[in-house]
Formats: sequence, C-alpha cells, structure tokens
Amino acid sequence: MIKEEHDLSVMAAPQGSAPMGTTVINIQPEMSLPDHIAWSLFNTIYMNWCCLGFVAFAYSVKSRDRKMVGDMIGAQTYASTAKCLNIWALVLGLLLTIL
Repeated sequence: MIKEEHDLSVMAAPQGSAPMGTTVINIQPEMSLPDHIAWSLFNTIYMNWCCLGFVAFAYSVKSRDRKMVGDMIGAQTYASTAKCLNIWALVLGLLLTIL
C-alpha cells in the first residue's frame, strides 16, 4: 500500500507575502415602503369609477417592481401616486354610491 506524504511547507502560505486586503460591504437598512397593492386591488374590483382603481393598481405594481430592483426613490414616487389615485377612487366611489 502506497502512502502519500504531503509537505506542509508547500501547502502553507508563503512567509513574505503582502498583507491581506479587507472587503467592506455596506448593507442598506430594510425600508418598509408600502406599495398600496391591496387597496388598489380592492378599488379595482369594487370602486373602479373612471378606471381610477385600475390605474392605481398599475402604479402599485410599478412601485413593487421598483422596490424589488432597489430603486427606493422611484418606488416611493409610484406609491404616492397610487395612494393619491386610491383616495380619489374611494371618495368618488363612495359619493357616487350615496348619490
């Protein structure tokens, strides 16, 4: 039976090598940015006056897509537009239902 012998000096790092470099990873804190997709879906199904619910749903989906990509400013812009459209859809839906 043949035994293989390994020389530890060959496997170890060289003695005179350059110092090891460091790597810094900046991790962004997790932001809770609402995309209002549930509210938009509700307005699309029940309060879709002048298609405002559907448009709000489209902006909510765009906001979620931007958030997945990491563009928080774009996601916040789309989310605020979706919120505004949802408010208008809800107010118009309630007013037209009452009248």
